[in-house]
This record gives sequence, C-alpha cells and structure tokens, in this order.
Amino acid sequence: MLSIYNTLSRTKEVFTPIEPGKVRMYVCGMTVYDFCHLGHARVMVVFDMVTRWLRASGLDVTYVRNITDIDDKIIRRAAENGEPIRALTDRFIAAMNEDAAALGVLPPDHEPRATDYVPHMQSLIARLEQKGLAYVAANRDVCYAVRKFEAYGKLSGKSVDELRAGERVDVAQGKNDPLDFVLWKHAKAEEPGEVKWDSPWGAGRPGWHIECSAMSSALLGQHFDIHGGGMDLQFPHHENEIAQSEGAHDHAFVNYWMHNGFVRIDDEKMSKSLGNFFTIREVLQKYDAEVVRFFILRAHYRSALNYSDVHLEDARSALTRLYTALKSVPIEGEASVDWDEAHGRRFRAAMNDDFNTAEAVAVLFELANEVNRSASPGLARQLKALGAVLGLLERDPVVFLQAGLPTAAGLDGAAIEARIALRDAAKKARDYAEADRIRAELTAAGVALEDGPAGTSWRRA
Repeated sequence: MLSIYNTLSRTKEVFTPIEPGKVRMYVCGMTVYDFCHLGHARVMVVFDMVTRWLRASGLDVTYVRNITDIDDKIIRRAAENGEPIRALTDRFIAAMNEDAAALGVLPPDHEPRATDYVPHMQSLIARLEQKGLAYVAANRDVCYAVRKFEAYGKLSGKSVDELRAGERVDVAQGKNDPLDFVLWKHAKAEEPGEVKWDSPWGAGRPGWHIECSAMSSALLGQHFDIHGGGMDLQFPHHENEIAQSEGAHDHAFVNYWMHNGFVRIDDEKMSKSLGNFFTIREVLQKYDAEVVRFFILRAHYRSALNYSDVHLEDARSALTRLYTALKSVPIEGEASVDWDEAHGRRFRAAMNDDFNTAEAVAVLFELANEVNRSASPGLARQLKALGAVLGLLERDPVVFLQAGLPTAAGLDGAAIEARIALRDAAKKARDYAEADRIRAELTAAGVALEDGPAGTSWRRA
C-alpha cells in the first residue's frame, strides 16, 4: 500500500483516495516571466514521477498544474521589455513546455492559466466577504482577515502570532492586521489595461493566493486528494489557500499535502536574489536532459538536492552504467514490468514508501549488475521496464551512450568509425603502436573504445 508523507500531519499516512480508484492532484506551477530554473525542473520532474507511479499502480489520475500569468513580476518585466503581457507570458509558456518535454515530463491533464479563471476568483472572494472573512481595506484592496480563520497556521505548524505576513507579496497599506493578505488588488492608474478586470470592488486583479484556490476547485472540486509544490510554498501560499478554501466552503480542502525539497548550489539554497541559480536551458547546454532527470530522481523528493558539476558528472556516469548493461544484452519488443520478480517487488516497495526513488534507483543498479553477470534477456527487459516507470532508460542504449560527444575535437560518428577501421587495420598489420596511438587520440577527444567478440564499439567517455 502506498504511504505518503503528509506535510499537514507531519507523518507518513496510508494513501486512501476520496473516490476509490481515482486521484485528483493539483500542483502549483510556474510564474511565467522568465526561463525556468532548476527549482522548477525539480517540481516538474518530481510530480511527473508521482503521477507516473500512481498510474502504474492502477489509479486513474487527474493532474492539474497551473500557470500564473498575471503577477507583479510579469507586469514589471513586460514594461521593461516594452511588450504586451500576453506576448511575454506566451513566449515563456512555450519555453517552459520545451524544457519540460526535454526532461521527459508528461503534460498535465489540465494546465489552467490564471487569467482564464478571474470570474471564479471573484466568486470565491465574494463568498469570503459574505462570510465575514474578507474586507475592503483603506487602499481599496480586498483582504483576507486571517485571525477570523481559527485553523490558520495548521500547515506551517506555527501560531498566528508567530507568522509573518506575505513572504512573497507586498504588504498592503491600510490592512486591519499585518497578517492579512490581499485577495483582490485595486488597479493602479499607471498599470496597463490588460491587467485590469471589472469587479464588485472596482477595477483590479486577483492576488496570488486566490488564483490556486479558484483554479483547483474549478477543475478538481472543493475537496481533492493531493496538493503539491515546492517547500517554499508551504507558507504563506499553501497556508493561505487552506484559509481561503476551507473558510469559503466549511470543509476539508486537501487530504495530502506534498512538498519537494530545495535545490541547493554548492550547499547553499538556490535563489535568484543570491544570483546563484541556473536555468534549465543553461544546464542542458552541458548535460543530457535524461542525465538531469536522473540526477533529480536519484534523490528522495523531500531531501535537499545539491547541484554541482561534480554531482551531474556522477549522475552521467551512473546512468551510463545502466545503459551499458542494456546495450550488452539486447532485447526485442515492448518491455513490461514483472511485479512478481524479486527486483520488481523491491522497486514497488520503495516507491510505495513515500515515492522513495533513491531506493528504487538502487534496485535498478542491483538489476544492472545481475544483467552484466548473467546476460539474461529477461532481467534486461525488467531493467528497461522498471526504468521506464520513472521515465528513464527509454532510449536506444547506443543512442544514449554516443550522445553528447564533445565537439571541440571535430569528430562525428562517421569520423570515429573511420578511425576505428584504421585501428583495426593497424592491429591486423601488428602495428600496435599505431593502434594505441589512435585509441589515445580518441580517448583525448572524449571517446571510449570497447573491444568485444563482435568487434570494436564506441561510446562517449
């Protein structure tokens, strides 16, 4: 049985869907004013993994990951660029989807844009106002009255008096309480018309937190199974979502809250404010996308993930070992998992233990060692099938092993094969010095030669 660490209870709980056999999951997505960074990559890959495992377990999953396409940062960036907001957000949504596809992330079932759900947000705000949980502040923003929601703080585990207002949003002037947060921002004269919507409270736009409460309830209902996101969203964003949704509807909002750990750069939290972040595109210029996916999944999703070139190189070498095992024992046809086989049982137990991909990957290496020892096509098929559950090992091994060859030496596949032929001729002529020279030349260019009964093959070193 699957157990999930629930941030709300701070314990692992057996997962029981609200509706048997079906799972409804919402994950906070990107604010699209720039290219996605490694922190975004981790969220996308982690919850892609979660979705894949739920489906592999026979569950019918509806996965929603939203897009925030209206936000102070978006407005500022569009103004700096001198372009319409829609042009800016469309461009970065397209880039985000390209990055996600490169990382093997399957599209969510629904990817709502906040700007398409403003009427839903206004209805939710009006309901909160009717219940006495929202009020119009002195500056004409509509704010949520935090202290009127008795359960506020249950996700972060802090009392109201310990909490700070708006870690990611500006503190509005004229609020009744510093903890209160904005539901509807009154329009500023200097803001462009495309960020102003008519409302009962005057022209304006939604606050950040209300967006996710409205979109999730519109697509998944007022009570659903799993809500996920990065650990940085636990407070205030997810805490505020609970206050809004449960305050409006008087019943539970989400049963299981999941949060993935931070990405760290050389043991320091990755942050745009610190200037120590890398975009996905920058990383993919140096490393194969599957290596990056493997690097993310090799760690448990709740642990900190420390990015460095050393760790990425290690991930590349490790993934190479798995593909090398598959290359040594070719298999035909589609590979499906044998869940009764010993490695399949251990893999399933690891994944059912709060999606423990670190242990599941360890099982893949045990299986690869068995494949190398026994040359069993059945075990090779099991290795490929189990890897595919995580979105790994789905390429032709030779394609992976030869991909990403350094271009500095000016070598391509044909040039390498030509040198291998020259080396073979030198060996037949007993000119071993020349054969060794060619091998050394290729090694220096990042090409590893592997001699076997069927001849010499090559891979990226």
